[in-house]
Amino acid sequence: MIKDGDKIAVGISGGKDSLTLLYALQGLRRFYPARFDIEAITVSAGIDGMDFTPVQELCNELNVNYTIINTDIYDIVYNIRKETNPCALCAKLRKGAFNDKAKELGCNKIAYAHHKDDVIETLLMSLFLEGRVHTFSPVTYLDRTGLTLIRPLIYIDEADVIGFKNKYNLPIVKNLCPADGETKREYAKQLLKNLNKDIPGVRERIFTAILNGGFDGWDKRVVRRR
Repeated sequence: MIKDGDKIAVGISGGKDSLTLLYALQGLRRFYPARFDIEAITVSAGIDGMDFTPVQELCNELNVNYTIINTDIYDIVYNIRKETNPCALCAKLRKGAFNDKAKELGCNKIAYAHHKDDVIETLLMSLFLEGRVHTFSPVTYLDRTGLTLIRPLIYIDEADVIGFKNKYNLPIVKNLCPADGETKREYAKQLLKNLNKDIPGVRERIFTAILNGGFDGWDKRVVRRR
């Protein structure tokens, strides 16, 4: 994922996943054989009350340059467009702003904090909502921007991210978006949780199926039969 000379823009929402990724990448720089730089970037949607000062303080502590992009995305999505599916347009606008700033800062790669549970949830959403078997890959080249998207936490369990957040007391910024917790992804998260409760181990078996399913960008793993 990371090569010598890379400059990586890390998307920071203020949640546990993105702050864990930021902390981990900065720590990795101390012993990783390839030299690379990171830039922390937050796309602020313009929601009243959201304060990213704790993130700025963490970046100061980690000696990472931090950029906040102030936008009117919330107003556009909720007040002007009055979207019935606000998440889709919001995500598109946020990604556009993030990619533009990453290129402006001279980055050749961008990093998202998706973990293993996100991969499985995306597969379920794709299957049930789109009628296709699909999930995202560890590395994706974005030909429209010339950026390469990497997901360094993609083999990490969400439970481990939560444990890391608690151990290092990461400064979580509460998401004040009215759609938070009411999305299709949240439904998929709860569905996966219930499935794993009713069928212990199904979560890992779904992930193994992804590894062996021939998806673009995934290295095939050998399934060991007991």
